Amino acid sequence: VQLQASGGGSVQPGGSLRLSCEISGLSLRHYVIAWYRQQPGKEREGVSCIDASSRTEHVDSVKGRFAISRDNSKNMGYLQMNGLKPEDTAVYYCAADHYYTGAYSRAATYDYWGQGTLVTVSS
Repeated sequence: VQLQASGGGSVQPGGSLRLSCEISGLSLRHYVIAWYRQQPGKEREGVSCIDASSRTEHVDSVKGRFAISRDNSKNMGYLQMNGLKPEDTAVYYCAADHYYTGAYSRAATYDYWGQGTLVTVSS
């Protein structure tokens, strides 16, 4: 199983980015896709998740600004990030697991991880 995250970069506050996660080696339609982020010196925290039926959940700090989606036909997951704030600066990771545990679940819940992609929000 491989997950490949991409799309990070540097933007000014209020800007937008779209993260992509290409997933191979599993039947994606049966899996939950999640995005986590990690800031220096802090634990990896959940951001958003989407289950096999496209039920989504976002943590409070990104509600109304971020949107998670999936395209099983392309084996892809996405995180559209709008209205970015400096506090959104982090390394973002995509993850996949067979079981839905919600956006607030611990990172250890997820079996499969991609490498991180850095998002920097600064003026």
